[in-house]
Amino acid sequence: MWTRKLKIEGMTCSSCALGIEDKINVLEGVEITVSYPEGIGLLVVTGSISYETLIEIIEDKGYRISEIDIEKIEVSQPEFPDNGRQLHVAIVGTGSAAFACAIKAVENGAKVTLIERSSIIGGTCVNIGCVPSKIMIRAAHIVHQQKSHHFAGIKKNQPIIDRKQLLAQQQTRVDELRAAKYESILASHPNINLVKGNARFKNVNTLIVEQGQGGKIEIEADRFLIATGASANIPAISGLSEAPYWTSTEALQSEQLPDHLIVIGSSIIALELAQAYLRLGSKVTLLSRHSLLYREDSDIGLSLHKILVKEGMTILDHTQAETVSYKKGLFGSGKFSVKATNGSVIKGDKLLIATGRVANTNSLQVEQAGITMDKAGRIVIDDHMRTNIEHIYAAGDCTNQPQFVYVAAAAGTRAAINMTGGNAVLDLTAMPAVMFTEPQMATVGLTESEAKLKHIKTESRLLGLENVPRALANFETQGFVKLVIEEHTRRLIGAQILAPEAGEMIQTAVLAIRHQMKIEDLAGQLFPYLTMVEAIKLCAQTFNKDVKELSCCAG
Repeated sequence: MWTRKLKIEGMTCSSCALGIEDKINVLEGVEITVSYPEGIGLLVVTGSISYETLIEIIEDKGYRISEIDIEKIEVSQPEFPDNGRQLHVAIVGTGSAAFACAIKAVENGAKVTLIERSSIIGGTCVNIGCVPSKIMIRAAHIVHQQKSHHFAGIKKNQPIIDRKQLLAQQQTRVDELRAAKYESILASHPNINLVKGNARFKNVNTLIVEQGQGGKIEIEADRFLIATGASANIPAISGLSEAPYWTSTEALQSEQLPDHLIVIGSSIIALELAQAYLRLGSKVTLLSRHSLLYREDSDIGLSLHKILVKEGMTILDHTQAETVSYKKGLFGSGKFSVKATNGSVIKGDKLLIATGRVANTNSLQVEQAGITMDKAGRIVIDDHMRTNIEHIYAAGDCTNQPQFVYVAAAAGTRAAINMTGGNAVLDLTAMPAVMFTEPQMATVGLTESEAKLKHIKTESRLLGLENVPRALANFETQGFVKLVIEEHTRRLIGAQILAPEAGEMIQTAVLAIRHQMKIEDLAGQLFPYLTMVEAIKLCAQTFNKDVKELSCCAG
């Protein structure tokens, strides 16, 4: 293992540094960290690739390299405490961030203690979040296709739905994935130990784990990762605390389809579950404090509102719940009554609260370790996943990072690298986000309004799906692709998509932004014909031509 410190000339912005890192860090046994302001790169090599080859790769991008440290410097393994004693990492939580950290830390020579307060491991995504929700959404899609497809000559029908069978199948797949992706990892990694109980900090180096019936143990460690996730945020609505409302957990685990579901919320979880229940046969009324998805590009919320209303959903924009009451009925039934700020009273048999999620940090007593939190109770971390305490890290939904499982997993891996002597950064400048309604929403980068706040002059184009051959062939033309570019560089800086399969399409835009592609370069790429992702190429072409004047698969 060796390292060299390089002077890199010719970089013009921080994106140049990221470009060099992207080019080099995909190579096996090689890692480079580049600082644009200093013009410095730290090259660490554990593999067999030659120094000359690496320099050639970097200079091929137009940069000039000179060495600051001429001599090869042997790099030791991470410093383990007490004369080589194995580094001990304690992780609070067992979700995606926790397991990603545990696996990488063990690979790098550490031993790991995982601490979990729940009776099952795996966190939100596999158990009560991503996986079960996507199964339910897909089932609802099949129902909708049977009764509302657009193809002549195929008889539509109203399917008979057995919710208990659907739920049993859903839970079986959840159990299978938890066993494959979590439980089996514990069984196959002797250096990962699981402790059950509620963890809290005693001091900066020690956790106390309450194990029930008065039992508790203390765990001392060299490094800590807080990965406790988040839970449903419950708003302060009069009467709500006395009512048997649903969060997303109960909505995904219910054996019954309500006749009328009232949904309070207007973001991703609220809209995904509201549409799923609508398609499975429930009447759905949704109360939105603002407009739908008001933090996203306004075209998305406006278009999706029209689509959902056309499908049968009642949406009350700019409406809040003032009071909630619940009247019990026979055999466990009952009725909710929600009085809204517009004066209306909505009655239904189930009430779903989907107003965001809050970090699970209340019971950790982080003040005992001096860890900084923000006003929302989230742990503040930097791009290396470090808290303000040098040896304590955090990752996932309990932090001030975006609440996406792939962000959590990436953060967990990088935290482990940094804990064990590495230097890994999580760059979120090209982070995709997806919502699995139909049509799906997918975004990356900046919207026009966000760019304006950053004083970036932009151009944008919006292409309706009626201009996309695959959408026409599918008879599914509701939605659009919108691309945003920086005016003077012509580089793509943002994409907003509302379309079937938007989640599959968005990665093309992610890579284009990541690699600083100009819109003309994107428009000139080869895209397979009669695919939905071709809509990105067509939208890119509209910056310089009228796509209506092109042949169906024009290059």
